[in-house]
Amino acid sequence: MAQQEASAGDTPSFSWSKDNLPKQLFINNEFTEAKNTKKLEVYNPKDGSLLANDVALAGEHDVDAAVAAAEAAFPAWKKTLATTRRDLLLKLADLIDEHGVRLAELTRLSLGAPFASFGSFEIKGTAEAFRYFAGWCDKFAGESYPQDDGFMKIVRNEPLGVTAGIIPWNGPMATAALKSAPALATGNCFILKPSEKTPFGALALGSLIKEAGFPPGVFQILSGDGSTGALLASHMKIRKISFTGSTATGRKIQELAAKSNLKRITLELGGKSPAVVFDDANLENAIFWCVNAICGNTGQICFAASRVYVQEGIYDKFLEGYKKAMEERAKTVGDPDAAETLMGPIVDKLQFDRVSGFLERGRDQGTLLTGGYRIGEQGFFVQPTVFTDVPEDAEICKREIFGPVAILNKFKTEEEIIAKANDTNYGLMAGVFTQDINRAMRLSSEIDSGMVGINCVSLAFLVTPFGGTKESGTGRENAIHVLRMFTEPKTIMINLTY
Repeated sequence: MAQQEASAGDTPSFSWSKDNLPKQLFINNEFTEAKNTKKLEVYNPKDGSLLANDVALAGEHDVDAAVAAAEAAFPAWKKTLATTRRDLLLKLADLIDEHGVRLAELTRLSLGAPFASFGSFEIKGTAEAFRYFAGWCDKFAGESYPQDDGFMKIVRNEPLGVTAGIIPWNGPMATAALKSAPALATGNCFILKPSEKTPFGALALGSLIKEAGFPPGVFQILSGDGSTGALLASHMKIRKISFTGSTATGRKIQELAAKSNLKRITLELGGKSPAVVFDDANLENAIFWCVNAICGNTGQICFAASRVYVQEGIYDKFLEGYKKAMEERAKTVGDPDAAETLMGPIVDKLQFDRVSGFLERGRDQGTLLTGGYRIGEQGFFVQPTVFTDVPEDAEICKREIFGPVAILNKFKTEEEIIAKANDTNYGLMAGVFTQDINRAMRLSSEIDSGMVGINCVSLAFLVTPFGGTKESGTGRENAIHVLRMFTEPKTIMINLTY
C-alpha cells in the first residue's frame, strides 16, 4: 500500500493520517495484503459515515503466516539481551510520544472519543506502559533455594514462545501496550489483534515497530473480526492468549484454547461495579468520582461504576448533586473533534442500539432521574442517564450496559450493602466512600472484587494488578503479575553430591 509523502516534521516511515489510513496487515515487519479476500468496514460514530470498506481481515493463511514468522524469530529473540529488549521498548515509547497526536486521531476516528478527555490521556498511557515494562526487562529475577539437602534449586522465568493479544475497541492503544509490552519484555514474540471497530491506531504501530528496530516477526499486527480471534485462540502453535472483551466472547476464547493446545489464557472481561457511599462520606468527592466513573469514555469502560448505592441519611443530598452533575456533563456531549467536548458518541450502531434498548426497557424497571434519550438525529449520541429505585433483580441492575447508564439506590446498613454489592456475577471494581477507615478496610475485604477504591473508584495503575473475580475474568494484567502470565517457571535441580 502506497503511503502519502510525509509532511514536515514526520519521519519517512510514519505518514498515516485520517486521509491515509493503514489498512494492511503487519507481518514480519512489512505491511502486506491479506490472503483472505473479505474486508472490514469501519464507520465514524459521530455521523455514521463510512471511513473505509477495504481494511484487511486476516484469515487462516494470514494467521499461519504471522505465527510462522513469530516462530522463526523466537529463538533469537529469547536470547536477546534484556538490556537490548529494554532499549527497543523505550525507543518504541519515544516514537509513540513523537507521533501521539496522529495516533490519537487514527483511534478517535472510529471510536468517537474526544481528544481532550480521552485521546491525549490514552496515548500518554500507551507510551508509559512500554516504558514501565521496559524497566522490568533486566529485573524480573528467578529464585534459588538452599542446598542443605544436597541439591541446589534454581527457578527460571522462561518465555512461552508465540503469544497473542485480542484487544477491545474502547481503549485500543493502551490495551495493546498493556498486553504486548510485558510479552515482549519477557522474551516472547507477540501477535496483536485489534478490534474490527477501531483498527487504525493499532495498525499504524507497525511503522513504529519497524523504525524502533524490532527484528522481523517479533511484534506483528493482524486486523480482523471474531473469526480472526477464533483462529488465534485455536491455533496449535500459539502458547498464550490475552483477551479483553465481553464475558460471552471470553467463554468462547477459553473453550477454543482448551480444545486446541491448552494454551494459557488471561481473560479481562465485564463488570457491573458498585460504588457505595456512606452517610459520612465527603459528598462533593463522592459525586465527582461517581459521575466520572460512568461518563468517562461515554461509559464504555469495563470498570465503570454503574451501580451507585447511597446510605439513606445522605441519599437526598447525593441524588440532588448527582443529578445536577450528570446534567452538567450532558452539556459537554457532542462532536468529539470540538475542543469543548468531553463526551462523544457510542462507538457504533450495534452498540448504540444495544444501549438504547436498555434505556427503553429501563423506564419500566426504575424511575428515570435524568437522561434516558438519544441526542440529535445524526450519530450515536445518548444522554448520561440515571435510574433510581431499581429492584436488585432488574435487568439494568444485573447486566453490563457499556454506556453512560447508572442505577442509584439507597441502603441502610453495612450488612445490607455488602450483600447487594456482591449480588452480581461480576467482580472487577468497587468503590467505598467513607471517612471511617475501619469501615473502609472492612468493606474492601468483604466485597468480592479484584479491585476496591476507597474514596475513589474506576481507575487502575501500572504498578498494581488489574483484573477481577467471578465472571470478570481470570489472571491479572499490570505489575509483576502480568510478567508471570507470560512466562513459565522452570525448576532446575543440581545434585551437589555427585
